[in-house]
Amino acid sequence: MDPKAVVQPLRTLSDCTLAQARSALGQVFAPDALIQLGAPWVTGTGPDAWADQALAPLYDAMPDAERRTWIEMAGHDAAGQMWVGHGGHYMGQFSAPFLGIPATHRLAAIRFHEFFRIEGDRVVEMQAIWDIPELMMQAGVWPLAPSLGREWLVPGPATQDGLTIAGDGTHALGIVGDMLTGLGRSREGEAAMELPRYWHPRCSWYGPAGIGTARGIRGFRQHHQIPFLDAMPDRRALMDQGHFFAEGDYVGFTAWPGMEMTLSGANWLGLPATGQKMTMRSLDFWRVEGDLIRENWVLVDLLDVYAQLGVDVFARMAALGGGQA
Repeated sequence: MDPKAVVQPLRTLSDCTLAQARSALGQVFAPDALIQLGAPWVTGTGPDAWADQALAPLYDAMPDAERRTWIEMAGHDAAGQMWVGHGGHYMGQFSAPFLGIPATHRLAAIRFHEFFRIEGDRVVEMQAIWDIPELMMQAGVWPLAPSLGREWLVPGPATQDGLTIAGDGTHALGIVGDMLTGLGRSREGEAAMELPRYWHPRCSWYGPAGIGTARGIRGFRQHHQIPFLDAMPDRRALMDQGHFFAEGDYVGFTAWPGMEMTLSGANWLGLPATGQKMTMRSLDFWRVEGDLIRENWVLVDLLDVYAQLGVDVFARMAALGGGQA
């Protein structure tokens, strides 16, 4: 069965009731599917684990919520498993508190990256991150350091082809794979990573809220990579634990977690270097243009990272007077 057809009922998560959403999930997921959601939620089993923890409070807060997908890609990982990746936004009138974040009574958006592993005609595993800090910022209650990059409504692909992706992804997979190998040489200095060999000079790196978007190789270096590597010089990608696949000009990666590191160098995101070891969940999409990466969408589970460092973002938000019960 076409893997994209398996998840097609998820398109109905717009303009529907919670009961209708549960019905759609029942068509898509195996009853014992592994549901792995970013913080503040926890891993569960079966589609109700997603509906109960995330969708129910979302529909309470945004009764007119829409799930607007702007990337849909599918492919086999190195182990032969079939994955479908979705990127987009949940959008709606933010009319009641969500996870304690106060309502703005205006249109609001939460970026999502959701990856689904498919066996037969059912999803058997899900890995997903919603950019909750993005919603906190829209409500004016983000309680931590400002971003180095640009905070805005992250767009879909500049080529407007994110829902019609097709074709052999071998070339794109090779470009991104070689680029990631180059990043592994970061301790040897900037030249060793050969960034201009892999990144378009007008590339856009769409990071999570809390880090923000960077433009061009220099922007990527200044607003993300240099602070990240200075703070965690021993960071190591866990590619063997993740799922790396491609279709057409697009590449996806999901892992739970995808990196491990020690916060041992400089301060990062306003937090001091404490020597704390941690892992990081990062769900990514890349778009390759010719032989260069033109766009990269990245969602990092920053709420989980902060929790590992002993910072309860929601408690801090409430203590500063921003939260609602």
